[in-house]
Amino acid sequence: MLCRRMMIASLLMALAAPAALGREPAAWTRTEDVIYGRKHGLALTLDVFTPKEANGAAVIFTVSGGWFSAHEAISDKIFEEFLRRGYTVFAVVHGSQPKFTIPEVVDDMHRSVRFIRHHAKKYGIDPDRMAIVGCSAGGHLSLIIGTAGRKGDPNAKDPVDRESSRVQAVGCYFPPTDFLNYGQPGRDVFKALEAELKPFKAPFDFEELDPQTRQFVLIADPARRLQIARDISPITHVTKDDPPTLILHGDADKLVPIQQAQLMQQSLEAAGVPVRLVVKEGQGHGWPDWLKDMALLADWFDTHLTTAKETPVATSRPANN
Repeated sequence: MLCRRMMIASLLMALAAPAALGREPAAWTRTEDVIYGRKHGLALTLDVFTPKEANGAAVIFTVSGGWFSAHEAISDKIFEEFLRRGYTVFAVVHGSQPKFTIPEVVDDMHRSVRFIRHHAKKYGIDPDRMAIVGCSAGGHLSLIIGTAGRKGDPNAKDPVDRESSRVQAVGCYFPPTDFLNYGQPGRDVFKALEAELKPFKAPFDFEELDPQTRQFVLIADPARRLQIARDISPITHVTKDDPPTLILHGDADKLVPIQQAQLMQQSLEAAGVPVRLVVKEGQGHGWPDWLKDMALLADWFDTHLTTAKETPVATSRPANN
């Protein structure tokens, strides 16, 4: 089951539950369709969930399954554990496949973190206490932000782009982490796309702009494609200053092998980064009570975001607006 389907199913179950008819008013407010960026004439949006008793920290939820992202997959049921504990939640919708490829999606996620940090004062959050969460492709993107967060550009025209896209904690479910060793050493993702990953070919159809024809064309050179696959693999970017990371993964996962989580754990441990892998025995790519495990992520953030101020992000910004 893809993460996107699980999120939508959770929403439908919540709406259908008889108990929902008698629910007390939510202890949080939702602001929909906040524009965090634009590309190719399209708006990139996120929803903001603000608890009545905020703790000043932020959780960025990457709305993505198979690198598909859609507004209708957002549900406060997913974030209840974070909201109850006072976290302000930002549900980010990125440019979706099949229209956009993974490198383009990664850029969207960096932009979203920068936007949130730039407007930290507006949303009542500490820009040095930000976590990111996602499952499946959303987990992959969360780890990319965790391991490859970018410094701000002090010369950028847009003040948002002067911000850092680093975060201070990561929590994710069953993420791909190493596209050059997918399932076993030396097996690249392009071989997997011929087998178990057939439905996910579009986000790996890497393109570039031909300056002469002004058309986007496929990158066909195998060496360049492998280099891009390496660049979008979180494991490639692991360094000792990466944020504390929690990974949940089923040991019966046929879509994203648990080997991917194990490799990431080993790499982070070797770098001296706090990391924990929670193995769900007998579970595949998702499990029926996956939402209950949000408490594990919230516990992780409770522990690691309280000291995040000791290692502030690199930034080139003036005081937040």
